[in-house]
Amino acid sequence: MNLVLKTIKNRRSWRSYDDRNVPKDLIETIISAGNEAPSGGNSQSWRFVVVESETMRKKLFETAYPKWKKIYDNLMSKPETAKEAEKYGKMEDPIYYKAPIILFVLGRGAVNCSLCCENMMIAAESLGLGSCYVYFGSLIKDNQEIVHVLELDEKEEIYGPILLGYPKGKPEIPLKKEPKIKWI
Repeated sequence: MNLVLKTIKNRRSWRSYDDRNVPKDLIETIISAGNEAPSGGNSQSWRFVVVESETMRKKLFETAYPKWKKIYDNLMSKPETAKEAEKYGKMEDPIYYKAPIILFVLGRGAVNCSLCCENMMIAAESLGLGSCYVYFGSLIKDNQEIVHVLELDEKEEIYGPILLGYPKGKPEIPLKKEPKIKWI
């Protein structure tokens, strides 16, 4: 199989990471891959913030956790979603999964920034790192201290963040549905 297609097929959303630090050059390589993503008019309407600081990670978690907990409690109240949701309630960090790197993609333009994020997650897989795009990790804009540190302006959105680290364990491989295709 083609190496690019194999990397795409093998990429998983990792929710468990080793404690090892990720070398700065690997992070820069991943960011560079994201920066190569296509963007309308070559606008490259993104920028990056890499969070390694344990203090900042704690502030991010404390800000996002109440929002996560509200959704989690709702899922647990419904029999059809409780079983799947239950495992997340047992985690110490069900938002950032104690990943050593939290990589924010900040910018304008959901399509452009999403393409950037996908490039980075494929690059991480190719370099032996695990990644996970975590929506709940972006629910932090109500904390003005974090907004200030990230230097977010009112027109920017948070895409991701993307977690990076050396994967631990092996996630279950989800069954993929056959693609729905209409040929005309």
